[in-house]
Amino acid sequence: MVRGIDLFAGAGGLTLGMKAAGVRTIRAVELAAYRAQTYAVHTPDAEIINSDVRQVSFESYRGRVELVYGGPPCQPFSSGGLRKSDADDRNMIPEFVRAVREIRPEAFVMENVPGLATGDRSSYLARVVEELEDLGFRVSWEVLNAPDFGVPQKRRRLFVVGLRKWAFVFPEPTHGPGRPNPFVRVKDVLSGEPIGEPNPSKVFYAKNPDLRPSPYDGHVFNGGGRPINPDAPCHTILASAGGNKTHWFDTLGMVPEYHAHLSRGGAPRSGTLPGARRLTVAESAVIQTFPAGMVFQGPKSAQYHQVGDAVPPLLAETVGRAVLSQLHVAPTRRLVKPSRREGRRETASATI
Repeated sequence: MVRGIDLFAGAGGLTLGMKAAGVRTIRAVELAAYRAQTYAVHTPDAEIINSDVRQVSFESYRGRVELVYGGPPCQPFSSGGLRKSDADDRNMIPEFVRAVREIRPEAFVMENVPGLATGDRSSYLARVVEELEDLGFRVSWEVLNAPDFGVPQKRRRLFVVGLRKWAFVFPEPTHGPGRPNPFVRVKDVLSGEPIGEPNPSKVFYAKNPDLRPSPYDGHVFNGGGRPINPDAPCHTILASAGGNKTHWFDTLGMVPEYHAHLSRGGAPRSGTLPGARRLTVAESAVIQTFPAGMVFQGPKSAQYHQVGDAVPPLLAETVGRAVLSQLHVAPTRRLVKPSRREGRRETASATI
């Protein structure tokens, strides 16, 4: 069995996916105590280091670990943040590179936000790729969209993968129009009946609504949470959920009617929306493809943060299976024309 180390482990979305793919994680590093406690419940056989990764040496794992994986903090590169890139003190990508240098694994998987490959931040990504190549890897990167691989949620994530013998070939999307399977919808995984502890946060009509073609988009209601279309994948589950940034069910079917009302020039309404019910932690975890019944440690805000900050385990499993299948056997197909940075592209996702 391939042995792995999870850096910046969080609640363990990457580890759970890698475990399902066949990886045995022997060590995990996570600074936040609640996240480390959550991780310890589902992967008790891993050594959990509840510490700042900058204080951890990895040299003792040289020759003992074939795969290094992790998602360094994404705030420095998120399009919704300050975008300070490598000038941000929270940038832990150099620590990921250091761990790879000290361990010298056969492969690595680094996950981050798509913003790292966008605009002026892409030059930093290029430098990181070059550093990893200098360590003896063939490096590929790609932005994957979670619903393309069976996750009932719109979530784009950047994966940077390195193998020593050949360039990694990313898996082809399996879900969506023209593919073997349809998108997994919210109603395919949640019945509409509440599960878990209720979220008391109310939904209010926006004073100045901003319409979009779909009733489930735009800013028609206050807060970052969006109404959930049960017939499609959910909007991205946010790490800041818990209050008005939590997506919600329209249990009385009022969203399409109100959207049509505004589209006809009707006046905005005020007050709370009847029948609106926000996602619970348990429901958010289901949409993220965490195992049923998984318990997250800490106060409710910390639980929402753990769920929203995680890599969907199913997406991690898809990448993990591809890595394991190519670790010792050369890929038999190539999705893109080779270049110095092989495999560099972004998947063209169907419109959802």
